[in-house]
Amino acid sequence: QVQLVESGGGLVQAGGSLRLSCAASGSTLRLNAIGWYRQAPGKQRELVAAITSSGSTNYADSVKRRFAISRDNAKNTIYLQMNSLKAGDTAVYSCAARRTIAGNYNYWGRGTQVTVSS
Repeated sequence: QVQLVESGGGLVQAGGSLRLSCAASGSTLRLNAIGWYRQAPGKQRELVAAITSSGSTNYADSVKRRFAISRDNAKNTIYLQMNSLKAGDTAVYSCAARRTIAGNYNYWGRGTQVTVSS
């Protein structure tokens, strides 16, 4: 089993920055990919950014050049640096992990609220 705990959410003004953290514990070996998802009220959950064990990253078009995902293997922690935040970025952000190269994410955190005021 893998446990994921997010932190770093909060209230920020438009144009500001936040850094989210996702701490992984448990059977973290052979985790192939970790992603950050977000879900705003009344909207579908969307994948914001993901990073693989080899360091490859991908981003949703809406956050490219504003958000950056990174990992600290020594700390078993994944980060999401969010810059130039917009009101439309307001959502609950959750991290998720999977052992497979592709497919569904198997492990989920509870999420952290990010609110961007305009």
